Amino acid sequence: MAASVLLAVGDCDALIKDTVASTAELKLGKNMGAIITAGQVGLLKEAVVRAEREGAKVLLDGKRSPSPTGVFERGNWLAPVILDGVKAGTHAATTELFGPILTIIRCKDLSEALAIERATPFGNATSVFTSQGGLAEEVVRQASSGMVGINIGVPVPREPFSFGGYGDSKYGHGDITGVHSLDFWSRLKKVTTKWFPQHDQNWMS
Repeated sequence: MAASVLLAVGDCDALIKDTVASTAELKLGKNMGAIITAGQVGLLKEAVVRAEREGAKVLLDGKRSPSPTGVFERGNWLAPVILDGVKAGTHAATTELFGPILTIIRCKDLSEALAIERATPFGNATSVFTSQGGLAEEVVRQASSGMVGINIGVPVPREPFSFGGYGDSKYGHGDITGVHSLDFWSRLKKVTTKWFPQHDQNWMS
C-alpha cells in the first residue's frame, strides 16, 4: 500500500497540526528506512518542488533533513514531507509517489471528498477515519475502491478474502488471493471421453 493522499474534510487543522508534530519526531535509520534508489529520492524531491509550484504549502520538509550518521550515511534518505492545500488533479494528488510524502487535499464536505475519490482512474483502496458510523457507511457504499478500511490505514483483508482493486488498480481477471485465486493460479485440463462397451478391454495394463 502506498496511500499518499489525505482528503481532509471540514475543519481538520488540529488533527493536521498533531500529524505534523508526531511525524517530525520520526528518526531516519531508527523509525524509518532508506528509499530503494537514489533515482527515486530524486523523483520524490522533484515532486515536492513541483507541488510547491502548483500551490501546495510544505508543512514538513524532509528534503532538508541530514542522513543518519554511521553505517547508514551512504543510503538513499528522505525524511517525511507533508504537503497541504494540494489541488485535486495536480501531480502530487494523482501520482502514487511511493515515498514518505503525505499529500493533503482540503474538502469542504464528504460529497466533495467522494467526488475526488471517484475521479481517479485507480481504485486500490480507500480508508475513512471517523467516529460516525453513518458517515463510514456512506463511504463504504460510494467509494470506488476494491478495498475499504474504516479507521484502518492499510485495509488489506486476510484470507479467505481477496486483495484487489478496481479500475486501473486491477490487473487481469479476478484477484491473486482469496477464492478468486483458484482460477488465477489453476491450470485447467479438460477431458472429453466416450466409451464403447464392446471395446472395454484392459489395454492399458
